[in-house]
Formats: sequence, C-alpha cells, structure tokens
Amino acid sequence: MEYTSPKEAVLKVKWWPKHPIAAGRRHTVGLQSDGTVTAVGDNNDGQCEVSGWRDIVAVAVGNVHMATNTGRAHTVGLKSDGTVVAVGWNKHDQCNVSGWRDIVTVAAGWRRTVGLQSDGKVVAAGRNDEGQCDVGSWRDIVAVAAGDWHTIGLQSDGTVTAVGNSRYGQCNVNEWHDIVAVTAGYLHTVGLKSDGTVVAVGLNRHGQCNVSDWRGIVAIAAGSYHTLGLKSDGSVTAVGMNEHGQCNVSGWRDIVAVAAGCTHTLGLKSDGSVVAAGGNSNGQCDVGEWQGIQLPGRSF
Repeated sequence: MEYTSPKEAVLKVKWWPKHPIAAGRRHTVGLQSDGTVTAVGDNNDGQCEVSGWRDIVAVAVGNVHMATNTGRAHTVGLKSDGTVVAVGWNKHDQCNVSGWRDIVTVAAGWRRTVGLQSDGKVVAAGRNDEGQCDVGSWRDIVAVAAGDWHTIGLQSDGTVTAVGNSRYGQCNVNEWHDIVAVTAGYLHTVGLKSDGTVVAVGLNRHGQCNVSDWRGIVAIAAGSYHTLGLKSDGSVTAVGMNEHGQCNVSGWRDIVAVAAGCTHTLGLKSDGSVVAAGGNSNGQCDVGEWQGIQLPGRSF
C-alpha cells in the first residue's frame, strides 16, 4: 500500500468513493453504482428515508453506542457536486448541512456531522459539548473520522490531529506518523499505516485496540467496541466485543470494503453484493439481496 500525496488523496476521495457502505446503531446504508442509496433497519427518526437521493458519491451514518437504549441516528450523503444531504434525528442540528459546499468526504458521529473541504479545511455541525466540533482551525486535512464524542483528522503529512473527549486516551494520536487512513469508534481511535500495520488508542476493555500484530491491512473500520481490518487478499480480521457475533468474519472472502456499526459488521464484495454479521434486531443485517453497490475506486 502506497501513501498518496495530499492532492492525489483529495482527488481520490472526490471522485472515487471510499464509503459505499455505512453501519449505524440499528440501520445500514448502501451506495448503489448509479448514485442512488438504499437502507434497511430502524427508521424511527427517518434515517432510512434515502430513496429519493441522487448523484451520491459517499455515505456516512451517525449513531449512538450500544449502551444507550435508543436507535436514534442520522444518515449523511455526499453529492457529486460537493454538496451534502442528511436525514434522521436532528435534535442537535447534525443534519443542518444544506449550506455546505466543496465537500470531498463526510463522516458522522453521535449527534454531529463532519465534512472535509477540497482545500483541506473541515466543517462540522451538531453537538459540541466536548469540543468535538472545534475543527475550524484545521488545515491540510485529507481524511476525517468521527467517534461518539471525538473527531479525528488525518493530515497531508501522515500525522493525525484530534479534538473532543479523551477520557480514555482516544485523542492521544499526536505521535502517530505515516498514517494513510483513520477511523473512530465509541471511545477508541484506529490508524492504518503506510506499511499495512495498524495502531490504536483509547478504551480497550473488550480488546478492540489489540491490533499491533495485524499485517497486510488495506482498510479499517471501528464499531462501538470492535475493530475491523480488511486484508490485501480480500479477507477480514476483527477484534473486540463479539457478544452479537459482529466479529464472526473469518470466513469472508473477496471483500473490498468494510463498515462497523454498534453491534453489526458489513463487508462489500467485489461483485457489488454485501455480507453482514452481528446484531439484527431491526433488520440491519438484511442485505443479502443487495446488488450493484458502488465499488471503491470507481465512480458512477
């Protein structure tokens, strides 16, 4: 895996969708190859009402961690013209993104939405009680990730910055180098290095940060209490809580993208179909009939 220049990274995000699947607390979203979006699972706040979306190039889902007994969540879509749409729970204005422009990638956490602009600046909307939306001073960012209460930015030089709650050290990323991708869970942060190894900080009560021996990783995803690694051979590895079977991915093959929700895990296969493991209380794993999901590295 080679580290790309900042310019190349931004261009790839803009035209080659990196987030074709997204997993929330109790719902799942998929970006189809024609730029439309499909969703299954809990829809109490309208977070699955995406059937009218068009020209979407990436999707993100905000949710609450599994310890919170609510399915409230929101769904975010990045359009090909750099604007953003959002549906679902909006108590903290996390869906107030209609005025955003020139966005090249999006991330969603609990009660907030984050957008990366093509000039490397970052915007955020939603709850900011822990400073997780204090990203106005960030520059030269090429990727963003949102945990429940913290926000992560990958800088063009391969270093990482963070704001928000760091009670468990989830923002202790200042010494990271050679990072090419970042992801954030409930209270932990994970970084993929240019050599295919992985680093993690934060809460490790369930072993979700036990990634130091991983090798040959090309993509990562973090759920509430579990972490996924996509290997270069198309297989997937997982660590962390497995109470709902969300880490039962050892038999998966031919995977090109992964996503992690609170208690479920998604894998996008090279043929555009999707597999899922874990909690399915609201039908969030009912993706067996999905076809034609957007593949990373291609545009519609």
